[in-house]
This record gives sequence, structure tokens and C-alpha cells, in this order.
Amino acid sequence: MPVGNHPAHAETAQGGPLKRELGERHIRLMALGACIGVGLFLGSAKAIEMAGPAIMLSYIIGGLAILVIMRALGEMAVHNPVAGSFSRYAQDYLGPLAGFLTGWNYWFLWLVTCVAEITAVAIYMGIWFPDVPRWIWALAALGSMGAVNLIAVKAFGEFEFWFALIKIVTIIAMVLGGIGIIAFGLGNDGVAVGISNLWSNGGFMPNGVTGVLMSLQMVMFAYLGVEMIGLTAGEARNPQKTIPQAIGSVFWRILLFYVGALFVILSIYPWNEIGSQGSPFVMTFERLGIKTAAGIINFVVITAALSSCNGGIFSTGRMLYSLAQNGQAPATFARTSKNGVPRNALLLSIGALLLGVLANYLVPEKVFVWVTSIATFGAIWTWVMILLAQLKFRAGLSTAERKALKYRMWLWPLSSYLALAFLVLVVGLMAYFEDTRVALYIGPAFLVLLTALYYTFRLAPKEAQGVASTAS
Repeated sequence: MPVGNHPAHAETAQGGPLKRELGERHIRLMALGACIGVGLFLGSAKAIEMAGPAIMLSYIIGGLAILVIMRALGEMAVHNPVAGSFSRYAQDYLGPLAGFLTGWNYWFLWLVTCVAEITAVAIYMGIWFPDVPRWIWALAALGSMGAVNLIAVKAFGEFEFWFALIKIVTIIAMVLGGIGIIAFGLGNDGVAVGISNLWSNGGFMPNGVTGVLMSLQMVMFAYLGVEMIGLTAGEARNPQKTIPQAIGSVFWRILLFYVGALFVILSIYPWNEIGSQGSPFVMTFERLGIKTAAGIINFVVITAALSSCNGGIFSTGRMLYSLAQNGQAPATFARTSKNGVPRNALLLSIGALLLGVLANYLVPEKVFVWVTSIATFGAIWTWVMILLAQLKFRAGLSTAERKALKYRMWLWPLSSYLALAFLVLVVGLMAYFEDTRVALYIGPAFLVLLTALYYTFRLAPKEAQGVASTAS
């Protein structure tokens, strides 16, 4: 089993055709922006409906699991920063089939997610321009974000930085304004609202432990994207410094932005009324006397969707590039342009998204529940592979090599096993609920199809054929 920095991998990591143009501020903001999706701004109403105020517990529990997963990824990314990240680590430590499945599964997961985000842009632009057909906005969103990714990785990083900043500033403003309403009665004639709404409508956990468990699948979908930090390792200027910093701050940012925002919203409004009168963000800003609140939040939601689409195109392009380098996708996708962009890989992803946008208008509204559950299954597969690869990676190191690691997993291996058990629980919950069960048909079926293609076309990379025997 490969353990150290292989010469081929070091070449890819340090001297390959991808350019190291992502600075510390880009990766730090991307780590945060990836956690803040469209779902939070629309009030997380569905999840609140399931768990009531206890939804905050769901986000904390899910956040702890994500922290362990990111720490595992960080340990491997700092040791060997390559473009394919977890797909490459799955190949190196679990065998070539695992790497192949993880790479193509992640590509598919982001295509599915991007279709939903592009459609969200079209829906929210329709609020301002109701007479313009939605497909025009969907096409404009895909075209603009595709162009940004094709220019240079620095352009992608710059857009992602500003998109994330818009989301962060909005949430901080909402949290501070909300605290003003709760503690000082701002916008409420000076009468402090207090926090009694957290327990006065059926208790803190009105639907019991069942409600908290029910909400976990939706909560984990909200965290989809944080693993993107690992994909930036191949293009970060100083991965040994920036990756640990970005990962180390993920959990505290989740606490501040998700739990903080939900604490404010659930204190001001009864949990069982949230979602019935529109976005709680809009309601809070309007209560503070900001008349244009709906327009502001609409703008922020559009930037959040564009941010996710931008990140998704980046992720699919880099994953396809890495698969092509390993001989597990056509070689043309391993080529880069003069500015270090895997152009062919990006163009295929953008082309596939065009089909997705078209398909989105040919299927009923129910597709959105399917999209989130299929994407959650894909994310869980990725997270499981990260944890298993890290367990095998660490087990293959000598005592001296373990001590020499610059960035280490906490409480290894107990933390990894607990996180794996939690992910198994989430899959079980998806099987239990009818709406999310579809993901457990489509997700595994896609993995079976990929496995058949793998063996039919003999897609094991030559350099990994020796790994297969040692990894099995």
C-alpha cells in the first residue's frame, strides 16, 4: 500500500499543469461559503417543521460529524495535496475501484446539485422579472459561472470570495439585528421579545427525539460542499498552512452561522409559524424597519445559488481532470489550457448541466425532493470513503511517520468509527422516510452501473494495479 509522497503524486501536487493561485483568503471564505447554502436563507422551514427549536441540536450533531470528516480529509490533504483529493486517496488506500466510484459519484452528485441551484437562480430572478422565461435565467447563470471557471482558477477563487462575503455579512447583520429585537425590543416598540419561543410552543423538542432524527437527512444536505476544500489542495499556494486553518474553523463557523441564525429566528417567531409567512430573514429585516428586505434577501439567495453553481462546476471539472490523469476517464480531460484550467473537463460538465437544465423543465416539482436526497446519498458515500481511506492511511504508517504528520486526526480511530456510525444512521433514516427512499434506489444503482463500466472497460490505472492486491 502506498503511504508516503509518491514521486508521481508529488509531481501532480507541486509541479503539474494546475496552477497554485488560490490564496489563504480564497480558501478560508470558500470553506465558510460552502456551508451556507440557499436552504438557510429560505428559513430551513422544512427541517424546523420536523424538529422545532431542537433543530439546533441536529445542526450541532451533524456539525460534529462533519468536523471529524474534514479533519480526516485534512490529514491526508496536507500530507499529499493533489487535485483529485478524496478520489485519489480512496484509490491509494482502498484500491482503484473505490477511487473510480468515488470520483465519478462526486461528479454526478455535483451535476445533480448544480441543476437545482441553476433552477433556484431562475425562480428568484423571476420575482423581479416575471415576464422573462425562466430558462433564460437558468442559461445565463450556467453561462456566466461556466465562463468564470474557464478563465483561470484565480477568477473562480475571486468570485467565490465575494459570493461568500455577501452571505456572511447578511447573516451577521440578521443575527445582530435579531439580538437587538430579542434583548432591546428593536422594531417592537422597545419591548424585548426574549427567548421564550424556544420552549413555549410544545417545548424545546415538540416532536421528541423522532423529530430531531427526522431532520438529520435535511441537515446533512445543508453541509454538502464542505469537502470541496480538499479539492482546492492541488491549487492552493500553501496547502500545509491554508487547508488546516480552513478546516479548523469549519465547526465554529457552523455554530455561528447556522445555530446562531436559527437561535435568533426561533426566539423571535414561534417555530410552528415559520415558513407560513415567507422567509424568516425577510421578516426579521422588515421588523427592523428595512422596507427593501425582500429585495435584499432575494439578491443574497441568488448569489448563494450562483456560489454553489460556481463551486459545483469547479468540483466536477477538477474531479474529471483527476480521473483522466488516472486513466479512468478519456485522456482529453487531463489536458489543461495555458492558464492552468482543465478546459475540456469543464466543458463536459457544463454540457451535462445544459441537459440537466432542460430535463428540469420536463419533470414535475417533486424532482427537488429527489435531487436533495440523491445528492445527500452521494455526499454520504464521499464522506464514508474519506473516513475509510484515512483509517487505512494512518494504519499503514510507522510510529515515526505518524508522529511526523503535520496535521492529525483527533482521537483516532474512535472518532472515525463514531462518524461512520452516524452516517449509517442517516442512511437508515433515508430508507425509513418515503420521500427520501428514492435516493437509496438511484444512488446504489448508479454505483452498480459504474462498477460494471469499470470492469467492462478495464479502467484500473496501471500505477494502481499493485495497490489493488494490497488494498484488498
